[in-house]
Amino acid sequence: MSASAFDPPYTPPERLVTALKQDGYAVLSPQGLAQGLDLQEAELEALRPGWQRLPPDEYLKDGGRYRTRRHACYTVDNGQLDQVPHRAHWQPLEYNALHGGMQRWFAAVEASTLVLPAWQRIMKGIASLASELRGPQRWYLEAHQFRIDTASGIGRPTPEGAHRDGVDLVAVMLVGRHNIKGGETRVFEASGRRGERFTMTEPWTLLVLDDLRVIHESTPIQPTVEGHQGWRDTLVVTCRSGSFQGD
Repeated sequence: MSASAFDPPYTPPERLVTALKQDGYAVLSPQGLAQGLDLQEAELEALRPGWQRLPPDEYLKDGGRYRTRRHACYTVDNGQLDQVPHRAHWQPLEYNALHGGMQRWFAAVEASTLVLPAWQRIMKGIASLASELRGPQRWYLEAHQFRIDTASGIGRPTPEGAHRDGVDLVAVMLVGRHNIKGGETRVFEASGRRGERFTMTEPWTLLVLDDLRVIHESTPIQPTVEGHQGWRDTLVVTCRSGSFQGD
């Protein structure tokens, strides 16, 4: 990893796997994401309304009310995407000291979002990337729609701090930012000293992480203009071999 840089260190789509193997992470520009998944901007923009109807996260142990979210789970095998019955999200305390060890039943992603071509292509693309990195196999995906807002003055994208997720691959796509400062992404070697910091500001920027090699976090957000609400919308997809966590 290179020294600190505040603009994302974009990787060309054709070098994505190479960058993941070399550095443990890579960032696609919006144009790179569209090119890599053969998507038009209008198809990506069709995802945006789904972030306007996210219910509150009722499990925040810090007492905050700054996070809303929805959740969906899939298996992907040989390019076949199959949604599984709605299930709880579970992580061990080893990977999430704040919210691990409990079943969290989040609201399901709306059907109108699940059928969108961009949504399905993103799920398949992330599973395909995992197979390029680890070898072809069945993948277990969890997709999370997040909105972090500043209604209480500050919002925390990763209240658990710098962490791994206990999976093989993590993908974080920025859907949008409004009236906020902060939200800097930080990626560190899990067993070394090197790290990178940058801020994703362009919608449809995609960060991909080899969860076995790096830890990550995002810094808190605050409103740019006091008295006016701000928010940061992301899609987080985790990809795991073998099973879902908790099975």
